[in-house]
Formats: sequence, C-alpha cells, structure tokens
Amino acid sequence: MHLLYDPASLLLTVLSFGLLALKIWALVDCVQRPAAAFQAHDKLTKRNWTIILALALVLGLLFGQVLSLFAIIGAVAAIVYLVDVRPAVSGSSRPW
Repeated sequence: MHLLYDPASLLLTVLSFGLLALKIWALVDCVQRPAAAFQAHDKLTKRNWTIILALALVLGLLFGQVLSLFAIIGAVAAIVYLVDVRPAVSGSSRPW
C-alpha cells in the first residue's frame, strides 16, 4: 500500500498541518497585541509569550511528528494562549 493512501499517515499529516497552523496563528496574534495589555490583565509579558510561542513553532517544525513531546507541549502553549491570554489582551470576553 502506498504511504499516501494509508489512513493513519494521512490523519497524522492533517493533524501536523493543523497544529502548525494553530501555532502560527497564536504567534502572529501575540506579536500584534500591545505589550501593555499583557501587563494590564496580569498575564505573562508579551516578550515571554512571544518566546514561548516562537519556540513552540520552531520545535514543531524541527520535530514535525504530531505525537512528539515537543509538538504536544507547543500545541498546549498555543491553545493556552488562544483560549486564556488572547481574549484578555484583546478586550474581548470570547476566545475567538
């Protein structure tokens, strides 16, 4: 059976790209937010979140397997940013 048609490989590839897109979204959003908003809402600084999310993205690219420890930690960091930090620093009560 060709690797492209293997359902498990296809699922892992789709998850990989989805998590990569999630990490990129979180990093781009973080860079666009004002630094004062992070301090005003008692969150980690913008610099810290930018470093965390950039590392998550780089490690996700280097260790592209969805089930690697770095990929999972990076995905959790991006999800925490998008669900908890982003609504606070954007002035919105909704996470998206």
